[in-house]
Amino acid sequence: MKKLIEKCDSPRDTILIVDDSIVSRASLKSIFGKDYRVLEADDGLSGLDMLKNAVERLAAVILDIVMPRADGIQVLRIMGQMGVLDQLPVFLITGEHKDEVLREAYELGAMDIIPKPVIPYVVERRVKSVIELFHSRNNLNDIIAEQRQALMAQAEQLYEYGVGMIETLSTVIEFKHDESGGHVRRLRAITTHLLRHTAFGEGLENKEIDLIGMAAITHDVGKIAIPDHILTKPGRLTEEEFEIMKTHTSKGADLLSSITPLRDQAFYAYAYDVALHHHERWDGKGYPDRLMGDEISTGAQTVALADVYDALVSKRCYKNPYSFDEAVKMIISGQCGAFNPQLLRCFLDIEGDLRRLYSNLASVS
Repeated sequence: MKKLIEKCDSPRDTILIVDDSIVSRASLKSIFGKDYRVLEADDGLSGLDMLKNAVERLAAVILDIVMPRADGIQVLRIMGQMGVLDQLPVFLITGEHKDEVLREAYELGAMDIIPKPVIPYVVERRVKSVIELFHSRNNLNDIIAEQRQALMAQAEQLYEYGVGMIETLSTVIEFKHDESGGHVRRLRAITTHLLRHTAFGEGLENKEIDLIGMAAITHDVGKIAIPDHILTKPGRLTEEEFEIMKTHTSKGADLLSSITPLRDQAFYAYAYDVALHHHERWDGKGYPDRLMGDEISTGAQTVALADVYDALVSKRCYKNPYSFDEAVKMIISGQCGAFNPQLLRCFLDIEGDLRRLYSNLASVS
């Protein structure tokens, strides 16, 4: 059942008394009437009707246990189903002292059980103390909720700042050997398209695919730590230079882990994984961890293939672009390392889409 109480600015200035005894109601009204507006009902169902109509103004409910048309225990149970007991204290008044009745009342959410005959001073102090406690707690909850919302907004700003900084770094790196600096943009588009439109992304939610696509922009962020003479060398790297180049994976992961605002975000796990493992290969001959087969995450596998495909069909300082057909043949034949056979089949299924994607990206560049 939908909760009846929402955050409300109106004062809680009313006490509802539900008791079939005229004398008892009159006694309680004399106690609380000087400080509160008092509503009265002489049976449980009438009390529930009044509760629903005045719930946002109620400071407390006082119930007799023994009543016609729904007793106090039944009313208390229904109030629990209505979702009001967290913000509205309920007191039961009874002349009975059976343990099972008292236990059930407390288990259902009664704040206190007041024995009959009531002692005015005691009842007043007990009820007012609990009302003040509830008021303070609800105010504190409101403050906490507002602070949490503010902190979440700040965290989102920090997250966007961190991602923006990474994207800028990645683009700067790409400008060193990619005339357009569009590699990260294309990589993100290829990755999300492949996961969203083929069976390789089966089981992933759209949000996960978006996060992997965003993580693709971080794949080479570690190259910021690679010397320019290696990064932009037009010829083949020496064995020593290649070993240095390979460290961009672990350096990228270290860089991401050093950006505190990212670490608490869902994006971080994908970005860290992609930066570290986008050069792993299906046969275990990749780097840095020589992962094999499904030890490599779906995200890292997809970004790895997208990275190779884009590198082949794009101009670099060290090579001219291959044609799309040549790039496909090189990937399928294993010249660029081993990839998951299922991933290759999915890649072939949408490779025509990727060519059109390149055309569309070129038209908006």
